[in-house]
Amino acid sequence: MRFINMLFLLLVWICFAEQSFSNNPIIFLETEAFQNKGGWVIDQQFMDQMGSPFLMAHGLGNPVADAETTFEVQQSKEYYIWVRTRDWVSPWKKAGVAEAKKATGFPGKFEVLIDGKKLEPIFGTEKANWHWQVGGSILLEQGKHKIALHDLTGFDGRCDAICISEKNISPPESLKALEKLRVKTGVLSTIKDQGEFDLVVVGGGIAGICSAVSGARLGLKVALVQNRPVLGGNNSSEIRVWLGGKVNFEPYPKIGNIVNELEQEKKGHYGTENKGEYYEDDMKEALVKNEKNISLFLNFHANKTKTKKGTIKIVFAQNIETGERIKISGKYFADCTGHGSIGALAGAEFQMTEKGHMGRCNLFNFIETEQEQSFPACPWALDLSEKPFPGRGDNKGVYGNLGLKAMGTWFWESGFDRNPILEGEYIRDWNFRAAFGAWDCLKNTDKVHPKHKFNWMAYIAGTRESRRLLGDVVLTFEDIKSDKKYEDGCVPTSWSLDLHLPLEPYYKGFEGDGFISYDHHEKYKVPYWIPYRSLYSRNINNLFMAGRDISVTHEALGVVRVMRTGGMMGEVVGMAATICVQENCYPREIYEKHLDLLKSYLYEGVPNNIK
Repeated sequence: MRFINMLFLLLVWICFAEQSFSNNPIIFLETEAFQNKGGWVIDQQFMDQMGSPFLMAHGLGNPVADAETTFEVQQSKEYYIWVRTRDWVSPWKKAGVAEAKKATGFPGKFEVLIDGKKLEPIFGTEKANWHWQVGGSILLEQGKHKIALHDLTGFDGRCDAICISEKNISPPESLKALEKLRVKTGVLSTIKDQGEFDLVVVGGGIAGICSAVSGARLGLKVALVQNRPVLGGNNSSEIRVWLGGKVNFEPYPKIGNIVNELEQEKKGHYGTENKGEYYEDDMKEALVKNEKNISLFLNFHANKTKTKKGTIKIVFAQNIETGERIKISGKYFADCTGHGSIGALAGAEFQMTEKGHMGRCNLFNFIETEQEQSFPACPWALDLSEKPFPGRGDNKGVYGNLGLKAMGTWFWESGFDRNPILEGEYIRDWNFRAAFGAWDCLKNTDKVHPKHKFNWMAYIAGTRESRRLLGDVVLTFEDIKSDKKYEDGCVPTSWSLDLHLPLEPYYKGFEGDGFISYDHHEKYKVPYWIPYRSLYSRNINNLFMAGRDISVTHEALGVVRVMRTGGMMGEVVGMAATICVQENCYPREIYEKHLDLLKSYLYEGVPNNIK
């Protein structure tokens, strides 16, 4: 009873504190909206978990240029400053963390300057969780002022927001209260109605592009929503994964024609030759913008749905830079997010492998220069000084013959036993620690590659597995291996059963957080045709899916997850949505009543272009 009373009093105090702050005149600055971001990058990957995008100083060990913006105060007086940030390696400093995982130091340190005057605290040096770090107070004259984030390390310091207050009252910590504060201060705009579409596609990877283009060329009015500034998803310059799988198989040889239009002229691959220009972001965007029936919403993160009687009516989205909020109504929706995000928001049934799932990568590479290049010691990274790893010395392990090309390729992967949704930032940051720890070891312990330097590292993670939305058929690898025939087979697979598993000894001592994987392969008779009933939700009436969130088991995902295959799923989703509009039916009814019509579309394919 005493505990309950104490809890009640705590809740009352929190409500009182938040109410007191809401009555406090403040200036709320979201860093992603800074006028000049300098060398800081916008990271939106964890919006749903921590409330908003943030800026990150991703300088690969070189401090990045300041991010700056202006603000205005109405009175000359003393103001109090709070900075929402975190010490990103703090999760590995706690008691009980295994020695192999431990971190020391503060890689994400930065300063805040107002009109060139440095606030006293060094930020990014306190708690593991996102929180408001006290910035002290400063006397400001009435009028405009400049505020800047000054990076001290180049090692991924991060800042979400800055609060400038007339009263010494701490801002709220709860995500709900923060959202209210953002609305009240105008950081989040009023919701603008973008109208109704035949098909709303969320997710601008290869599957999403193909869904949108397929539907548009067949006459649908399509909205394509993507939460990054570029299209392509894993096959973009931000993540840099090459296209896998094959297309154009009998009896539907035209399935894959849109995928072929997305082929890059230069063939990019992992490793030291993995260059951003290989991925031709501009080509993908031009392909979409040339479709008169597509409305493209870049930089919008879909984070809410309105669903009635098992039918999605509206998707809401927020601009990751400006805070602009929109709503998009639709007759049919396609979840091409990879994470099954729209399905989960709408209440779709899904599965997610809790442990032993495939992880995610943050690929990286190096270049050789004419001068010697130093690299800072990284005591906060993985200490690999006495451990083998791919790319080190005469390591004769699985990847021992690749030399430096073994660094930063597909098998630098982690998160196998972590929740891919709730622990996304943890997984990405562990990848950072592995990469920086390995380079620290090579440069400062082994003293090799003296003229090489870090060239690039993805800060947007390339994900292999998270939610899988459930359809009327949950495809299994036993189905594929036994060549089980489905009369609604519509998308051909050609990739082997390719499951990524943690590789010893890079997992031993790092339980739950291994950082090197190997690919377990099993073959089957190619092609295998995925049933159409795996491409729509079993309980959300008007929801399609394409990509790695379709209705398959964990094992079958190893076959279907590659991007050319996902793109063909998108082509079929566009066809099916067209039939739904024409026949005024739900996706399930295509199988029940209009399967022959779908097969005719599969045979004819999508036109190469419509003028």
